[in-house]
Amino acid sequence: MTFQERLRGHPTGGGAVGAVVMVLAVAGAYYGAARLGLLQELVRGQVTPLWPPTGIAVACLLWFGLRVWPGIALAAFLVNLPIGPSFPAVVAITAGNTLAPVVGFVLLRQAGFRTELDRIRDALALVFLGALAGMFVSATVGAGALTLSDAVPDGGFWAAWSVWWTGDAMGVLVITPLLLVLPTLRRPSGVSPYRWAEAALLLAGTAVVTLIATTSTVNLLFLVFPFLLWAALRFQLICAAPCVLIVSLLAIRAAANSSGPFQDHDLFDQMFTLQAFNGVASMTALLLSAIVTERNRTHEQVSYVCGLLATAVARLTHDEGSGVRLRPPEHDLPGTAPFPDGSAGPLRATVSGLAAEDPGPGPGPGAAPELGGRARADGSGTDASH
Repeated sequence: MTFQERLRGHPTGGGAVGAVVMVLAVAGAYYGAARLGLLQELVRGQVTPLWPPTGIAVACLLWFGLRVWPGIALAAFLVNLPIGPSFPAVVAITAGNTLAPVVGFVLLRQAGFRTELDRIRDALALVFLGALAGMFVSATVGAGALTLSDAVPDGGFWAAWSVWWTGDAMGVLVITPLLLVLPTLRRPSGVSPYRWAEAALLLAGTAVVTLIATTSTVNLLFLVFPFLLWAALRFQLICAAPCVLIVSLLAIRAAANSSGPFQDHDLFDQMFTLQAFNGVASMTALLLSAIVTERNRTHEQVSYVCGLLATAVARLTHDEGSGVRLRPPEHDLPGTAPFPDGSAGPLRATVSGLAAEDPGPGPGPGAAPELGGRARADGSGTDASH
């Protein structure tokens, strides 16, 4: 059962009351994340290098659909009302902040995006459609509203636009994968203590190395990438997403304080270095996690197909030896929906067809059995059953 189906099964998950509760919940999450994001503002008290609400908005739209957009609009308006330069500018910024995640959501849906993020195409879609393309809307509308309201100095449009766009895009790249992986969390059974210790060591090591890299006057940001690779290869998105969040938050903190590799640079240079680093870190972890997950799923499917084929061969061999040839019933085949996407794959039809094909000249009773051969009762060429 998916996260959306479990929510609809909740007493408040359906109907008008459930819809209102859902919208208010989305608005509350957006507003709370916005207040946290404004703690690291860089341009006029409302443009930040990481805007978590966009990540929350995109995740909620992917989970619940377009019906929650009023919650995004309400929270965006409440956040910008006390800090906006004018009421028309606040309305414009609210419209941009609402439309951007909606555009990203529509683009992702058109691309066949799956919230499990278990395919390379899903990771690429989230990066280029959900984050980079969708957030052009909010950056353009927001920076334009600030410029027309004389809230930024002359010639400051592109500086505000770049920080706005990268901040919103990073919100999608950092926050959305972390939220999408949460409904899939299960307490694993049979996991050794060493595995838990490895995960804890990975998270702690990522934090320590990133803290050193972002406070040293020598540029050591590259030291965090082995930890991101470790997380993606060993634990996939479930551990890679928290590691990316740790890395991004510590890097943003250093840029806001002009410390470490971000010192002695103007705002544009700081943002270029910061967002290039955060973007590469996020895409590295996200894409590698998707690659490993897709490889693991393919391995499971191949293992299942091999088991199914072995079962079919054993059944046909047994029928050949007993002189009775029976078509294996569907319920005898292991699993009716073996693959994660719900499909049984082409082998079920192949195995069933092996026993269902029309008989022809075949070997006698003492001949070696063939895969898909005809089991005879007495070698006379007549099937015992069809």
